[in-house]
Amino acid sequence: MERMKTVSIVTPCFNEEANVEELYERVRAVMAGLGRYHYEHLFIDNCSRDRTVAVLKRLAARDANVKVIVNARNFGHIRSPFHALCQAQGDAVISVVADLQDPPEMIPEFIAKWEEGFPVVVAIKAASAENPLMFQIRKAYYSLVNRLSAIETFENFTGFGLYDRSVMDVVKSFNDPYPYFRGIIAEIGLPHAEIRFNQPRRARGITKNNFYTLYDMAMLAITNLSKVPLRVVTFFGFLCAVMSLLIGMFYLLYKLVFWQNFTVGIAPVAIGLFFFGSVQMLALGILGEYIGSIHTFVQKRPLVVERERINFDIPPGPPSQEKLSA
Repeated sequence: MERMKTVSIVTPCFNEEANVEELYERVRAVMAGLGRYHYEHLFIDNCSRDRTVAVLKRLAARDANVKVIVNARNFGHIRSPFHALCQAQGDAVISVVADLQDPPEMIPEFIAKWEEGFPVVVAIKAASAENPLMFQIRKAYYSLVNRLSAIETFENFTGFGLYDRSVMDVVKSFNDPYPYFRGIIAEIGLPHAEIRFNQPRRARGITKNNFYTLYDMAMLAITNLSKVPLRVVTFFGFLCAVMSLLIGMFYLLYKLVFWQNFTVGIAPVAIGLFFFGSVQMLALGILGEYIGSIHTFVQKRPLVVERERINFDIPPGPPSQEKLSA
């Protein structure tokens, strides 16, 4: 008798008590509708300050297919989700965020493409119910990363998708302590299928992303996938040196020709100092980002430290037959 395949659904959480139960019920309903797979729904809580852990423990007590990892502290928006993906044991692993902006109802489409032979299935945002300006900024960012990258990346891809066990084994072999997951998937380069969707608005709660986390993700993508900024700085430094030489020669000749009545004044000197100071600060900032990435990699700290695991000793099974309203 053929072994029943297992699908792992992975959901990172931080202060999502208002959303996790609805997400669990929707995922369970989808998997029950498919009927031919064992599954596990793995939640990782990044040290929430609300009742998220209490809700997850209640769900895990009711359904053994719910696996829970509780982190010892907040390990950030990069390390915690990646750790959870690496702990999933399914033949296919699907990443679904807790804020309900990744529709679980797309899971059957992912699995259908997977069964067709695609080891990677990515969901591409065709439109979003978020602020239109923010959506356009995100599109521009994805386009910039793709242009700077030495490999072809997936534009408007947030990580929502399905990854075959063979893909996850390669992902784990990267052994990166601060990984850019979307870049790793593009780097692997295996055949993929794309499914376009319209991203809904967050139903409850507020986004956990802020300017710093978005900037961190942007810099992580660029430093992981591209050397272009370093080379731009080198080229710009060379260009500025040539400009300085030409301007210096111009002023020298102008002074020699109009020796008696030419006074330069302090303005060009001040402007030049501020300009070259700004160039140096920009160059140091870009170098600092790359050195910071090297520093993080050399430290090789664990992705997270777990405080607690729940239901990991129970193998995944078919969806629970308990009523969703229970």
